[in-house]
Amino acid sequence: MPLKFFLLFSLLLPPAANAGSSLLYLEAQGVAGYSSAEQGSVWHSMSAAEPMQKSSVGFDWLKKFSTSSGDTGALAVQGRLACDPDAPNRLEPQLYNAYYRGRASIGYFWLGHNRPAAGLESYFDTHGALLQALPMYGYGYDRDWGAGASRDFDWGDAALSLTSGSGMRPRGAGNYLASARVSRGVLTRDNHTAGFYASAGRVPEVSGYKVLDGAERPYSAFGLDGALLWDRWELRADLRAGEKRGMHYAAALARAGLNLLEENRLKLEAQAVYDGMEGMEGWALASGASYILSPYLTWRAVFEYEETMRDRRLVTQLYYYLPI
Repeated sequence: MPLKFFLLFSLLLPPAANAGSSLLYLEAQGVAGYSSAEQGSVWHSMSAAEPMQKSSVGFDWLKKFSTSSGDTGALAVQGRLACDPDAPNRLEPQLYNAYYRGRASIGYFWLGHNRPAAGLESYFDTHGALLQALPMYGYGYDRDWGAGASRDFDWGDAALSLTSGSGMRPRGAGNYLASARVSRGVLTRDNHTAGFYASAGRVPEVSGYKVLDGAERPYSAFGLDGALLWDRWELRADLRAGEKRGMHYAAALARAGLNLLEENRLKLEAQAVYDGMEGMEGWALASGASYILSPYLTWRAVFEYEETMRDRRLVTQLYYYLPI
């Protein structure tokens, strides 16, 4: 699967942008845990149907393009081959990033499989983490197929995207999702950001790479998100409400992280997620820790209690990320 999309996006590259540099990383992880709901060992951090996290090997490749006048864009491709004895497919090819991001006179644009312009997930990368944002709880999309544009301002940034609303799997059957986000502050520049976003469209019901219900139904989300990096603390929050599968919902996430030891090698985190689907309200409460064993190897563990499923789950992970 990754090779197929690599060839596709290579055809979309501007022919003049043939100089630049590239970065290639090897990624590998081992995941195991215990779930009270499944009454035994599990080999995934969320559910077996979701792509995050499972034991896997993969790569992360970034190719930058430039001309004599400067950088013109970048191609990103990131994929894994995951293994989970409990999953519908024991071996599952997974594709995360597969997009070209280019620079134009008025801002940036992208085409492919990337982050929609909505919520924490639009700028907070959790592809290797155990603690996840709202999309892995059923609200929004961590990655989606389509196109988008953004522009930076002195006061913050603005972004738009038009995607398929099918998440990890390409699909074209009348489904679409339009999203927009405006923020005050840029996290990587100002150490804080606060954004307002909205999404609307018609989407199928999906879980990971599987379409559960092919009938496209109205979907909407209106929300506020924010993040603050202060001293050793990392604070993040996301609140959204809208309509999904013909029902109204409200969902919220709050996370606090504390960095400890030299070079912030140890991080302690606590997270609360409110799942407010009409008639199925509940909380997911989690605490986690991560420790950088070496520049390339990180250990993570998380304990989560899901009220709706009455599940108590403990998961641990070894995550390897090596430049080659």
